[in-house]
Amino acid sequence: MEITWDDFKKVDIRVGTIVCAKVFEEARNPSYKLEIDFGEFGLLKSSAQITSLYKVDELKGKQVLAVVNFPKKQIANTMSECLVLGLVGGNDVVLVNPDRKVENGMRLA
Repeated sequence: MEITWDDFKKVDIRVGTIVCAKVFEEARNPSYKLEIDFGEFGLLKSSAQITSLYKVDELKGKQVLAVVNFPKKQIANTMSECLVLGLVGGNDVVLVNPDRKVENGMRLA
């Protein structure tokens, strides 16, 4: 299915830096709770099923791309406020991130 440029522009994908990562013990599937700094767009929370390739202590300070204009979603006892983007292969998810440090909040265009 093809989309138009206007369709693509509706998806607000921004870069942010993970400032806090914790094991999400209440989640049904192995996950981490993330707090991500999107600069002028604020600090947003997310749940990410990235436990097979990432340890919680290596995530702090990592920049990631996320969709920031989805509706909030309740996951167990946490409200997810953005969707962290990753490449899925089997049970593994590789985070999508810039190859150089950039300003938090920059938009993917």
